[in-house]
Amino acid sequence: MSNLLNLELVSKSYGVRPLLSEVSLGVGEGDRIGIVGRNGDGKTTLLEVMTGLEEPDSGRVSRRRGLLVGYLHQGDELVDSHSVREAVLGGMADHEWAAATRTREVVEELLAGIPLDRAVAGLSGGERRRCSLAALLLGDHDLMVLDEPTNHLDVEAVAWLAAHLRTRDQALVVVTHDRWFLDEVCQWTWEVHDGQVDVYEGGYAAFTLAKAERQRQASAAELRRQNLVRKELAWLRRGPPARTSKPKFRIDAANALIADVPPPRDRLELERFATQRLGKDVVDLEDVDLVRGERRLLSHATWRLGPGDRVGIVGVNGAGKTSVLNLVSGAVLPHAGRVKHGRTVRLAHLTQAIDEVDPEARVLATVEDIRRVSKTLDGKEMTATSLLERFGFTGDRLTARLGDLSGGERRRFQLLKLLLDEPNVLLLDEPTNDLDIETLTVLEDFLDGWPGTLVVVSHDRYFLERVTDSTWALLGDGQISMLPGGVEEYLERRAALLAEPAHPSAGSTPAEPAYQHAGSTQGGQGGQEAPAAAAPKAKAGSAEERAARKTLARLDKRLERIAAREAELNALVLEHASDHQRLAEISAELGELSAEKDEVEMEWLEAAEAVE
Repeated sequence: MSNLLNLELVSKSYGVRPLLSEVSLGVGEGDRIGIVGRNGDGKTTLLEVMTGLEEPDSGRVSRRRGLLVGYLHQGDELVDSHSVREAVLGGMADHEWAAATRTREVVEELLAGIPLDRAVAGLSGGERRRCSLAALLLGDHDLMVLDEPTNHLDVEAVAWLAAHLRTRDQALVVVTHDRWFLDEVCQWTWEVHDGQVDVYEGGYAAFTLAKAERQRQASAAELRRQNLVRKELAWLRRGPPARTSKPKFRIDAANALIADVPPPRDRLELERFATQRLGKDVVDLEDVDLVRGERRLLSHATWRLGPGDRVGIVGVNGAGKTSVLNLVSGAVLPHAGRVKHGRTVRLAHLTQAIDEVDPEARVLATVEDIRRVSKTLDGKEMTATSLLERFGFTGDRLTARLGDLSGGERRRFQLLKLLLDEPNVLLLDEPTNDLDIETLTVLEDFLDGWPGTLVVVSHDRYFLERVTDSTWALLGDGQISMLPGGVEEYLERRAALLAEPAHPSAGSTPAEPAYQHAGSTQGGQGGQEAPAAAAPKAKAGSAEERAARKTLARLDKRLERIAAREAELNALVLEHASDHQRLAEISAELGELSAEKDEVEMEWLEAAEAVE
C-alpha cells in the first residue's frame, strides 16, 4: 500500500512554543486515522501542515502527485450569496443528485429540513456546518481531513456519519473529541502532546489500553494521571453491552493492568448520600405543557426526578432538550401544569452559553472569592488551587487573566464555578463542548463520586453512557420517554418513526405513558414502559374536524406567503451580493422566516393528524 502523504522531521512553532518537534508520520491509502490531544497542543496545526495551509518551520512534507485533499475546517468557506444547491451540489437539479445513491444519501441525511434553493446567508451555524460537511463528502478526494466533524450534529447524524465513513475507500484523518466516533471509525490513533505525535493501532479503546500499558512499562511518575487512565479502562471493560467491540490487546496484560482499579460507581451509595442532602422530593413536572412559538414541545407530560437520579436526555436538534432543562431549572415557565422543586434543592445549570466575565480578573483569585476550601464526599478538604489543578489549570494558568483563556478553558472554569457552590442538582447542557478528552475524563471521574441528581443533555454517546444510569428521549410526541436500551434504542426507534408512512392510521403508533419517573430504572437503564393510546382524531363531520380543516386552510395560505417571501429574499441576495450591510439584513429576515416556517409546519402536522 503506497503512502499518500509523508511528514519528515517536521517542526512548527508559534512564538516560543513548539507545537511540532521533528515529527515524522505517513498516511497510506485507505487509512482511517483519529487525532487526539489536549486543547492547544497542536492538533489543528498538524492538519494545516499536512494539507499545505501552513508551511513547516523545518522538515519536509511530501504528497503523492495529483493528490486530491478535502479539508473540513472548524469554520467554513461557504459564499453567502450562493444558494445551498450551488454551495453543496454545484447547481445540480433534483433529478440529477437523486439519481446517484451516494449523493442522495448525503443530501437526505445532512440537508434534511434545509431548502436547497435557500440562500447560504440565512443559514444558522449548525446548518452551515452540515452544508460544508455535505459538500466535502460529495467531492472526489483521495484524502479527507476533518476537523471536529461531529460539531452541531445530533446523536442520530453522528451515527449516520460514522457508518457512512466506514463504507468509503478514501483515506481519512479526523480530529475529534467524540470517543464513540473514534472507536467506530478509526483504525489508528495519533496523540499530539509536547511537540510529539505518538502512534497507536486501533480506535479510542485500543489507544487507552496501549497508552496505559506504555505508562506501566515505563513506571510513569505521574500517579494521579495513571490512575485516571486505569479507571477509564475499568469503564471500557464494564461499560454497556452496546459499546463497540473490545480492542485487539493481550487479555492477560489488560487484566493485570486493571486488577487494582477503583470499583465501578456505587450507585446505591451515591443515592443514599443524595437522599440525606436532598430529601425525598427533588423536581416534579406535573401535567406540563411547553410551547415555543406555535410549536408544542410537551403536552400533558409528567416526569419526576428523584434523589441520586443520573439522567441523560437525547433527541434531534430542535426537539426541545434545552427547553426541558430550562423548564426544570425554572428559567422558563410551563404554559400549563406545574414544576415543583423540593425544599432542599440547590440547583446549578450549565448552559451552552459561555458566561461573561471580567477580562482583567485572575483565575485563582476569582475561585478563592467564591470558596477557598471545598469538602469532598469522603470529608477530605480540597483547596482552590487543588481544584483548579484537577481541572487543568496548572502553572501560569492559575494566575492567567480570564480574558486570555481559550474557549475550552473558559468552559472548564464555568463548570468549576458551578461546582464550587456545592449544588445537589446539576443540569448540564452539552457539557462536552470545547473540552478535550483528557478534561472529559477528569469531569467524568469527578461526577463518579458526586452525590446528587444529574441531568445531562449531550450528543456525546460515550459521555452519556459513562456518567448516566438512564436515558430519556424527546421523540416528538409531547412526552419525555424512557429508553431502557439507551442510545441504541433511541436510534432504533427514530429509524422506525422515519420508516412509518407520513399519515399512519389511528392507533397504529403507540405513544409513551403520560406519567414517568426518571429514577424508575432496572440494571442502570430503566424499567419497562406501558404503551398509551394514540392521539385522538376528530370524528368525521364533527365540529372538531371542521375546525381542524379551517386551521389547515389557514396554515396552507400562510406557508404559501412564507415561500413567496423566501423566493423574493433569495433573489435579493443575488441582486445585492456586494452590499454586505444589505446582505446582513436579508440574512436576518431569512432566519426569522425559517423559524416561522418550522413552527407553522409543526402546527400543520398537528392539525392534519386530527382530520386523517
